[in-house]
Amino acid sequence: MCVNLVRLFVNEARSSGLTRGNVMSTVPMIKAVINGFPVEVPAGTSILDAAKKVQVNIPTLCKHADLTASAGCGICIVKVKNNRKLLRACCTPIEMNMDITTSDAEIIQIRRTVLELILSNHPTDCLICGRNNNCELQTLAAEFGICEDRFERILPEIPVDRSTETIILEPKKCIKCGRCVDVCQNTQDVWALSFIDRGFKTRIAPAGDIQLADSPCVRCGQCSAHCPTGAILENDETQKVWDILHDANKYCVVQIAPAVRVAIGEGFGYPVGTNLTKKLYTLLRRLGFKAIFDTNFGADLTILEEAGEFVERFAHQKGPLPLITSCCPAWVDYLEKYYGDMIAHFSTAKSPHEMVGALTKTYYAQKKNIDPSTIKVVSIMPCTAKKYEISRTEDMSSSGFQDVDISLTTRELIRMIKQSGVDFKNLPDEDADLILGDYAGAGTIFGATGGVMEAALRTAYFNVTGENLADVNFQAVRGLEGVKETTVDVKGTQVKVAVAHGLANVKAVMEKVKAAIKNNEPLPYHFIEVMACPGGCVGGGGQPYMVTDEIRKQRAKGLYDEDAGLKIRCSHENVHVQQLYKDFLEKPLSHKAHQLLHTHYVSRPVYIK
Repeated sequence: MCVNLVRLFVNEARSSGLTRGNVMSTVPMIKAVINGFPVEVPAGTSILDAAKKVQVNIPTLCKHADLTASAGCGICIVKVKNNRKLLRACCTPIEMNMDITTSDAEIIQIRRTVLELILSNHPTDCLICGRNNNCELQTLAAEFGICEDRFERILPEIPVDRSTETIILEPKKCIKCGRCVDVCQNTQDVWALSFIDRGFKTRIAPAGDIQLADSPCVRCGQCSAHCPTGAILENDETQKVWDILHDANKYCVVQIAPAVRVAIGEGFGYPVGTNLTKKLYTLLRRLGFKAIFDTNFGADLTILEEAGEFVERFAHQKGPLPLITSCCPAWVDYLEKYYGDMIAHFSTAKSPHEMVGALTKTYYAQKKNIDPSTIKVVSIMPCTAKKYEISRTEDMSSSGFQDVDISLTTRELIRMIKQSGVDFKNLPDEDADLILGDYAGAGTIFGATGGVMEAALRTAYFNVTGENLADVNFQAVRGLEGVKETTVDVKGTQVKVAVAHGLANVKAVMEKVKAAIKNNEPLPYHFIEVMACPGGCVGGGGQPYMVTDEIRKQRAKGLYDEDAGLKIRCSHENVHVQQLYKDFLEKPLSHKAHQLLHTHYVSRPVYIK
């Protein structure tokens, strides 16, 4: 039974009212043998996945857990008794009574030859590649003991594309696995990348063979997060940070995003989802930063401004509904290119790290009597699009200076830690600088899909009713379902909300809203949260490689666990945010708050001519 037929069966069963448990028990089970070991799995399971049930890992280069199998690399070949063909395990559903061999002398030699052929069309400058020691091709070549060139090396002469200053394309390192094209076109619905030409000349590039900066690219970085080699990388700016840290005339401060704290440990052998917030504070002080802030503080601030906007629109009809969140710069870029006619529905609140940057060079500078021209703000983000966001001209210099000077990904910080020689795992815990570093639980859950919505609802409810929720947990907006919808009862008033993550899921939500507005029908939602990356920031384009849904869940759990353990879980109860408004900003949505914490948007062409 093929995979698509099984999916159709499951969908029809669900639509007929069967529960998930009933559906799964109705799917036929397949019994087979892999390397002499019996295995039983649901119909439609690939040989690749079935093998894992008996502790057998079949090597692959083109397959990624997030993506549909392309069978492009040919490394996952297996033998099936009484079948003369070698089958590709990633895309072949297991069948009843199959007797499968995943490894013998012939299979190993074929896999080695396939790798040698791939390497014959690939550079060998591993020592100066950004994926050195973290490259799937390099790892497999080492595992198969490939120590010399058996085939003539034919390298394409293709220029590097650095045009976005965010994502770097090095097509000559591409192994044509198709992962980047799949995630860009299908998961993100952006269509910035395609395969160009045929045969030996096949390469990745934007359609029309233009520069990436001129394409629909929104710099989300999912292509780089899914690439198995160094063909697509984030623009590494770690040297810039070292330079300013060693400049005695600069006052360097740093902030860390929510999702970074539960992913950084993966670079040092910690279990996925381990929260290392306080250890990170210590580490950043050891690196030489003079002040340690937390983007979670900015998230609390964002909530007060954004919840204020929502209440004005929902309760006082001062602006169109639905209100759409604006924390994700890749989503902002996507909106400006594809939904410029919906800009009026966008929250004008800046993203949290931009708010912290603006306040560092105004409020903090005044408090500490520091010349703001000497302050350099570095953001540690799970995101490649933040590199683009800090350079936007739309009010990202409201402090009189560029709000944030450099944005590093989680991967870049891991490299800096290793370069520094600091024994990260054995560092003691320390606290952030409280003036822009303390946060509520609402701030920390920003890193997971649904977290912004949940945090905003906690405060919006208070703004409308004057009371805190008895239960601040909104389970309906949590989890990895592509679009989550729910209705929240606010003292008898029904607020309809939606949460979408992964840009391909966003289109359905936006089209639903546009159709209702066009036809003068009741709005399907009043408040919408969007995150460009699957899973939200925990699955961001700058996070450690090889993310899967299970890893996204564990990272998100680390954030929700911290939220649950904090005494203050609502942004409006953060005493340092309250003090900031009292001393400096007056109140949410004040003139000064708008000047420093808000921005505007510009409709942009999808392709730049």
